[in-house]
Amino acid sequence: MLKTTISPIFSSFTCKPKTSRLIFQAFSKVVLQNTPPSARRNASTNLTTLHQGPPTSAYVHLPFCRKRCHYCDFPILALGTSSSSLTSPSNVYEEGKEDDPRITNYVNLLVREIQATRTDYDTNPNLETVFFGGGTPSLVPPKLVSLILETLSLNFGLSPDAEISMEMDPGTFDGQKLKELMKLGVNRVSLGVQAFQDELLKACGRAHGVSQVYEAIEFVKECGVENWSMDLISSLPHQTLEMWEESLRLAIESQPNHVSVYDLQVEQGTKFGNLYTPGQSPLPSETQSAEFYKTASSMLRGAGYEHYEVSSYSKDGFKCKHNLKYWKNKPFYAFGLGSASYVGGLRFSRPRRLKEYTNYVADLENGAANWCGNGDVDLKDVATDILMLSFRTSKGLELKEFGEAFGSEVVKSICKVYEPYVESGHIVCLDDMRSEVMSDEFQTLVANDEVEIEDHVRYLRLKDPDGFLLSNELISLAFGVVAP
Repeated sequence: MLKTTISPIFSSFTCKPKTSRLIFQAFSKVVLQNTPPSARRNASTNLTTLHQGPPTSAYVHLPFCRKRCHYCDFPILALGTSSSSLTSPSNVYEEGKEDDPRITNYVNLLVREIQATRTDYDTNPNLETVFFGGGTPSLVPPKLVSLILETLSLNFGLSPDAEISMEMDPGTFDGQKLKELMKLGVNRVSLGVQAFQDELLKACGRAHGVSQVYEAIEFVKECGVENWSMDLISSLPHQTLEMWEESLRLAIESQPNHVSVYDLQVEQGTKFGNLYTPGQSPLPSETQSAEFYKTASSMLRGAGYEHYEVSSYSKDGFKCKHNLKYWKNKPFYAFGLGSASYVGGLRFSRPRRLKEYTNYVADLENGAANWCGNGDVDLKDVATDILMLSFRTSKGLELKEFGEAFGSEVVKSICKVYEPYVESGHIVCLDDMRSEVMSDEFQTLVANDEVEIEDHVRYLRLKDPDGFLLSNELISLAFGVVAP
C-alpha cells in the first residue's frame, strides 16, 4: 500500500501523503485565503486541467498478512501462520483445496464495492493501470484475483496493455502461482525484500528470511517476469552502513528493473513506536539516515538506475506507470479496506476496520454512501497536493501549468523564497529544453517585475540527493508563500 511522506527521506506506502495532512492542518487557515484575486479565479477556472476527467487507474487493497510487521500501521488482516492458505506456498494451489474463508469473504465484499461504484462521466476510458497493494496480495488465490480483475473489466474496462502490478512477499508464492497470476494479466511484480540480513528481517517481524528472498527472486526470473521491482528499507534498528551497502549491492546483482528505497518511519501504535524513539539508538541518527539515502542514490544511479522519484529508481522504460499517476496528481479509483481514492479533485478514504467497511459497502449499494466523498474541491488541497507531489519527482514543479492555475504572482512568490536555495544548489531551475538556468540568471528574472518568470524557467526541482534531504523544509516554504 503506497505511503508517501515528506520526512527528510520520503517513504512509501498510502495513497494520501500522511505528512502532508499535518502540513495541511498547519496551513489550513492561510493557504490560498489571502492570495491575489487572480490566483483564486484562475484556480477555479483551470481546475479541469489539473484533476478532472474519469480515472484510468485503480488501487485495490488486499489486506492479508501472515503477521503484522513491527513497523506496520496499515489496515491489515493477520491470518497467522497456521492458516489453511499459508502452510506452504505450493499448498495454496492444490486443485480443490479449500480457500481461507476470510480471504474469500473479503474478496466478495470488495467485488460488491466495485460493482456498486457508479460514475457520472459521459465516457469511461479503460483502466490503464491496476495496483494490488496490501497487506500481502500474493496470499490471495489466483482464482480470486481473477474475479477482481473480471469485475474491474466489466465495470470500467481494462486496456489490453494495462500495467497490472502486485505486491508479493518472499515465502508466499512459488513458480506455479506466479505463472497463474501472469496468465490473468499480472505483468509487474513488486517484491517486498526489505533487507538481505536475517537478523534485520527478524528484528522487523518479517515473516520471511534471506533464503526465501533468493528463492522468490529465482521464481520471478524463471517465470520470465519482464517488469519487476524490489523494495528495500533503510534506517532499521541496528542497521549499519555496511549492512545497507550489502543490501543495495545484492539488490543490484539481482537485476530488478526497478528499486524502491524507503526510509523507516516509526509510527505511533506500532511495536516499533512503543520500543524506539526516532534518531536514538538502536535506530540511526538523522545524519546516519541521510548517509543511507545518499548511499542508495549513488550506488543505484551508478548501476544505471534513473532516480525518477524520491524513493524510486528504474531502468530505462520501467518506471511504475501506476505510481506516476500519483506523482502527476491524476485521478484514480481505490477499492478495499482503508484505501483512498482521488476523483473529481476530492480524496476519500474508506473505513480502516472491517465491520465499518462492510457497512460502507452496504450503504454504497443502497445509495446511502458517496464513493468519492462529499463537498466542494478545496483549493488549498489542490495547490498543496501539486506542490508536494511535483517536488517528489525528478521532473519537478512545472511552473507554467501551476501559474495558469493559480496565477503568475503565486509563481513569482515561490521563486523569491527559493532564491537562496537555488544559489546553494539545493533547487535546480530548468528551461523548456530541461537545460539548467543558472543562479545569477534566475535572480535577475525574479527581480524583474516586468516578466513572467514561468516564460523563462519551466521547472523547479529538488537536487538529488541534497535537495531531497531538505524536502520537508523546502516544500513547507512553498506552502507558506502561497498565502503569506
